[in-house]
Amino acid sequence: MPRLGWSRESRGCRVADHSRMDTLDAHLVLDDNTRLDDATRLDDGAALWGPLAPLLRTPGLTDIVVNGPGEVWLDRGLGLERADAGFGSAAQVRELAVRLASVGGRRLDDASPLVDARLPGGMRLHAALPPVADGCAILSLRTVRTGALTLGDLVNGGMLAPALVGLLEGLVAARVSVLISGATGAGKTTLMASLLSVVAASERIVVIEDAGEVMPSHPHVVRLVERPANVDGAGEVGLARLVREALRMRPDRVVLGECRGVEIREVLAAFNTGHRGGMMTVHANSAGDVPARLGALGALAGMSARAVDLFAAAAFEVVVHVERGAHGRRIAELGVLDVRGGELRVIPAVVVDDAGRVEHHAAWERLQSLAWGEVPRVGATLSVA
Repeated sequence: MPRLGWSRESRGCRVADHSRMDTLDAHLVLDDNTRLDDATRLDDGAALWGPLAPLLRTPGLTDIVVNGPGEVWLDRGLGLERADAGFGSAAQVRELAVRLASVGGRRLDDASPLVDARLPGGMRLHAALPPVADGCAILSLRTVRTGALTLGDLVNGGMLAPALVGLLEGLVAARVSVLISGATGAGKTTLMASLLSVVAASERIVVIEDAGEVMPSHPHVVRLVERPANVDGAGEVGLARLVREALRMRPDRVVLGECRGVEIREVLAAFNTGHRGGMMTVHANSAGDVPARLGALGALAGMSARAVDLFAAAAFEVVVHVERGAHGRRIAELGVLDVRGGELRVIPAVVVDDAGRVEHHAAWERLQSLAWGEVPRVGATLSVA
């Protein structure tokens, strides 16, 4: 891929030039089977994206990161690789960061040097300016698929072991509440969208997110997206309030794209009021670390450890943990939540190794019965010491 410099016209592009920005199409984001359409042809794309414009055409693109004028990296699903693109100076990197933030309706300047924004089409932007970023502005861009992958696609891509397809479909059909855990970029959102795509078409799904990233292939999805405060500190609508509002919208399934703070209280309350079959993602190192993560989030919301344990065990039945390694993303473990010895634990049911081999563990029969049999819910069979 040839190195592309910024033209004089591109360097002179100002944020106020909305005529060019309005040409951004809602399908900028790519997967293996899509490409940029006519709305992002090179003249408009280069004016907005500068040296990054050619990279947006990369098949399978998931991330672009810029660490400096000559340090541009991309990810096509198998880890970061250096891109043959660069900027003429640190000032040009800053100009691009400020321009993209403006397109996303956010402020980025010396007084507000950090930004997290959603761009037209769903692409996620995070940027930091000096002195928070040492020496040069830093950009992180993450694409969002315009359509969900099927479970079959996940099998073909090596993320899902074929033996687990029927099990996951059974968990969704049985309205088992699922908590998806993993690190950033491990595929939590991808898996969630795929699972929601097999929900019956007659059900209404309400998705609550901080950015519109969960895109299931389903005919009845309602999305609520949090709104940050404006430059005056007013107008914020957070995830906790959106969870409460979602319960008034006649949902069949309530879904939280990512739980990362005090909204855990509202989610646990919602999932203990008869709203079965919901889903949520959370950052965790392993399935076994999920209880500790929930406890930490609960502490932020003023909940005691025991309250978190009891509410979480009644709210969620299954944990699906995803990992990202040298061979790509994969579903590494499934476990069942339960309270044992007075503490919330994840009992391993399935462990998948790097080669895709499936091993059954202590909670395997319980997991099967949740997916295919009529059994009491976890919260109703707790043995609390």
